[in-house]
Amino acid sequence: MDVLHLLSDGMLLALQPLNLLLILIGVSVGLFIGAMPGLGSVNGVAILLPITFLVPPTGAIIFLAAIYYGAMYGGAISSITLGIPGASTAVATTFDGRPLARQGRASLALVTAALASFVGGTIANVLFTLFAPLLAGVALSFGPPEIFALMLLAFATFVGLGGDDIPKTIFSICFGLVIGAIGFDQISGAPRLVLFDMSEFLKGIGFLVLAIGVYGIGEMLWTIEQTRGEVETTNPKMTMRGMAADAKEATKRGWKGSMIGSFLGFFVGVLPAAGATPGSLMAYGVAKMVSRKPEEYGRGTPDGVAAPEAANNAASTGSMLPMLTLGIPGSPTTAILLGGMVIWGLVPGPRLFAEETEFVWGLIGSFYVSNFAALLINLAFIPLFIWMLRMPFTILAPVIFVLSIVGGYAATRSMFDLWLMIAFGIGAFFLRRFDYPLAPAVLAIVLGPIAEPTLRQSLLLSSGDPSIFFTRPIAGPITIVALILIFLPALKLLRRIGARKPAA
Repeated sequence: MDVLHLLSDGMLLALQPLNLLLILIGVSVGLFIGAMPGLGSVNGVAILLPITFLVPPTGAIIFLAAIYYGAMYGGAISSITLGIPGASTAVATTFDGRPLARQGRASLALVTAALASFVGGTIANVLFTLFAPLLAGVALSFGPPEIFALMLLAFATFVGLGGDDIPKTIFSICFGLVIGAIGFDQISGAPRLVLFDMSEFLKGIGFLVLAIGVYGIGEMLWTIEQTRGEVETTNPKMTMRGMAADAKEATKRGWKGSMIGSFLGFFVGVLPAAGATPGSLMAYGVAKMVSRKPEEYGRGTPDGVAAPEAANNAASTGSMLPMLTLGIPGSPTTAILLGGMVIWGLVPGPRLFAEETEFVWGLIGSFYVSNFAALLINLAFIPLFIWMLRMPFTILAPVIFVLSIVGGYAATRSMFDLWLMIAFGIGAFFLRRFDYPLAPAVLAIVLGPIAEPTLRQSLLLSSGDPSIFFTRPIAGPITIVALILIFLPALKLLRRIGARKPAA
């Protein structure tokens, strides 16, 4: 009852006129920031941080958290309508969101994304409210072996993302791991895979630059090649009845992905330094793996939109938990929020809940209000997003190219990264021509830089003994499940090959 009483007080604080106004402005600004390629929640929160010194600390953190929420919703908009991820957290949304838009079902994809985001945010908020101290302790128990086991489990879901062609899927994963390894070695600090001794490669390959190149420019080139520019605009005009029908279909076909994304995304978000991007990608892989119709993924299924969208919103809430309870940021955006809290004289950590009760529960209450406000604002703007898709492709293709270039440059302000982005777009086009799956490579690029250092740290802890991944109580079961999932497709492939051999 104490929790419910504190939560009700927090929601009343969030609904005060100034705080409610800050929530509405923050969510609206975040929606725009999330939809713009190259910006994302990190840049949005960093740019608007100085404005918050004009309001009290509670209102300031509520405003920044609302931007974070809005950006998580907004990332799906450009992913679905243009095929350009608004942020790295929305890359997995393009896998099925863009095919749905090309089929004239953009409204279904956008409604599914909005509802799944709301479900993910709501479930994460409830888990945050009820189990914050307990989950903070679980997050602390995750050392390098446990995190590597979790990454291995994520890699196990990759095999299913590439369809039945397992060798091409494995090649795609290895290619992604190589790209992710470019730059300085995280353990020794030595440079590696620096192509042509160009110093620009020392900082590594920016993921957002790669994502915009692959799913912005690459998708545009692929569409032009497949259709010769003659793309029919079949997106109908939006009506309230049409949105209601889409909401009903989204609920019926996307509930499983929403549930998987909500719980998995929140759990991954709680882990320090994981964040929403790995959570959304892992949720997509798990949703496909447990689906009765995995062949629909990548072709346009609401479940493939619901899983990553629920996951990235749940992870955004989850990443707040270690920041508030332990003083450890769970994502780059919460690292900026942590800096703001320190500037305002607030000390994140175990004593924050006891010493700053009003601030903490006001922030938690704002999570619920921001989540509801983001849903309403997002649904209200869907007709505008559909209207954009009625533009002829001869106009839309240059718009996509210009947005990709502007977004890629805005992310790093580097001409080298701009040329690299174009090269990735052309490379992605040729990979699709030869039927190589792109999703496993993208996932490997995200999780490779997390998996490699934790693997090496684990082996250093055990003096090179790999049994550390099996003997620890948390890492052991996760590793065993991951290995089973990795070898199952191989056994199916061998059985299929055996069935094709003629009887003697």
